[in-house]
Amino acid sequence: MKIFVASILAALAAAGQASAAEGSADAGKAVFDMKCAMCHASAPGVRSPVAPNLFGVGQRVSGSSDFAGYSPALKKAAVPWNSKSLDQFLTGPNKMVPGTRMVITVPDAQKRADLVAYLVSLKKK
Repeated sequence: MKIFVASILAALAAAGQASAAEGSADAGKAVFDMKCAMCHASAPGVRSPVAPNLFGVGQRVSGSSDFAGYSPALKKAAVPWNSKSLDQFLTGPNKMVPGTRMVITVPDAQKRADLVAYLVSLKKK
């Protein structure tokens, strides 16, 4: 009986962790506005002199947009951006791509999951 109860508790704990990792694009928009919008645009066709526009980021590789100021390291890395790679990058950009110019991290797992959900939602409908 103890093993059965322990198994149930472990399963419930794992389910709680999985749901915490799921993001909300609506909540992610607020995170974007607070942490990212000072440098990045997220609407199609908008240019920023500081950082690449993130519209469509989930459908491209690092360093591949028309932004001219990518670091050589990020261009060379050619990371295919998706939920997993964006999550890893936002955890520690310079750990994932040493030499990148991106310095902002999102240490809170839920806020990062929300932000990633928002970023991958930025695509042509």
